[in-house]
Amino acid sequence: MKAVAVFPRHKKIELIDHPQPDALSDRQVKIRILDIGVCGTDREIAMYEYGVPPEGYDYLILGHESLGQVAEIGRAVTNVKVGDLVVPNVRRPCAAHCPACAAGRQDFCYTGRYIERGILGAHGFLTEYIVEAASNLNLVPAGLRDVAVLAEPLTVTEKAFDQIAAIQTRLPWLQKANIRQPRALVLGAGPVGLLAAMKFLSEGYRVWIYSRGSEKDKPPIAAAIGAHFVDAEQAPPADLPHVLPGEIDIVYEAMGAADVAFAILAELGRNGIFVFTGIPRRSHPVAIDTSALLYNLVLKNQVILGTVNAAPVHFQTAIADLTRFESKFPGVLKKLISNRYPIEQFAEPLSHNAGIKNVIAVVAQVLG
Repeated sequence: MKAVAVFPRHKKIELIDHPQPDALSDRQVKIRILDIGVCGTDREIAMYEYGVPPEGYDYLILGHESLGQVAEIGRAVTNVKVGDLVVPNVRRPCAAHCPACAAGRQDFCYTGRYIERGILGAHGFLTEYIVEAASNLNLVPAGLRDVAVLAEPLTVTEKAFDQIAAIQTRLPWLQKANIRQPRALVLGAGPVGLLAAMKFLSEGYRVWIYSRGSEKDKPPIAAAIGAHFVDAEQAPPADLPHVLPGEIDIVYEAMGAADVAFAILAELGRNGIFVFTGIPRRSHPVAIDTSALLYNLVLKNQVILGTVNAAPVHFQTAIADLTRFESKFPGVLKKLISNRYPIEQFAEPLSHNAGIKNVIAVVAQVLG
């Protein structure tokens, strides 16, 4: 069957003929892959910056943002049936069964020796069929067929939002005092940033999105969901105090630009949380006023939070929130998917980042 694989040692990426999955065990499911989302991680693997093939292979099948349809189930599988749409989890627990992995929270793995499909130690989903344990699958409503590939990017925000809520239990009076509507500043208007903006808006925040206005497709989406768009090309970080309405409770970084992020850190308000989700590419060192940073962290009770990947529960909440977004922001999720490419044209979305979210349509139609 067709698959897109990277050969790290040979510095090449090819459309290969990969063996069909083996016979199912009682608790496994055979999945026909429909859509694969392409993100910065995939492009970096395609540039041979990282990516580790499974043991015994000299290639790694790409793809971790996926949507599939159940084609066959093992005899003991009860949570899905043939024809269901599903999104698989990405990260698998470490072999040492550290306390986090043993608790089903491999996103907090202590050893760092977890496995991630399409990234680290296991083939990904950019192929026609996969076999997966039923316990790693998340059921998707049929109505989300066109947008469910966005579930994995949304899990980043779902996990971050859970951590924000946990941290802010330190302010128990917030729910009672109703001081003012909370404010969130989202840095970046890629898929993670726009999905984060939808999440914050759905949870009652006023939201500002800071990104380049020259990316013409993004300001209209911000307007459609009720967020305020701040053009980074017209308002450098130093001008933000004149643009924003006052103190910001949450800064959600989703652009992977360290210099911009640390310049905006000064705009975080009292008792606020700065969430880093983007991983910057190695570049020139960034100068930081550490005295001002520590001054604000200490005297303003601020928190800096880094977060990546997500637990299985966040895939479930992401799918539920996609349904909620479809109702609250009708038609907007489809606009996040800029281009769909057949698998034979895999090189185009892997080599550049045109639009918001590019998708490789492995199979165009679902089975009846």
